[in-house]
Amino acid sequence: MATLPNCPSCDSEYTYEDSGLLVCPMCGHEWTKASELEAEEEALVKDANGNVLNDGDNVSVIKDLKVKGSSNVIKQGTKIKGIRLVDPDDGHDLDCKVPGFGKMALKSAFVKKID
Repeated sequence: MATLPNCPSCDSEYTYEDSGLLVCPMCGHEWTKASELEAEEEALVKDANGNVLNDGDNVSVIKDLKVKGSSNVIKQGTKIKGIRLVDPDDGHDLDCKVPGFGKMALKSAFVKKID
């Protein structure tokens, strides 16, 4: 017998399946297995090309980025080593050390993964 996941709303372990829906008897929350898979996929951080990013990956900037509070620009093609994934703050989901600028947060949509 396959084990059913805990309720995403109240974390109750007493979930059951009813007509393709997963139901929590404790709080009444109903969800589908597909929504659970979407939530897992949404948690992944992807670069501009759709590649999954992980801590420690090396990336390259795909377009010139203006630096807020400065007249300087991070040039396209700048290589950044050893990124760190963080919870998004205004969409900035990467912490990294940009050469010539120091520590800063970037959006994953403006980088591509390199080997």
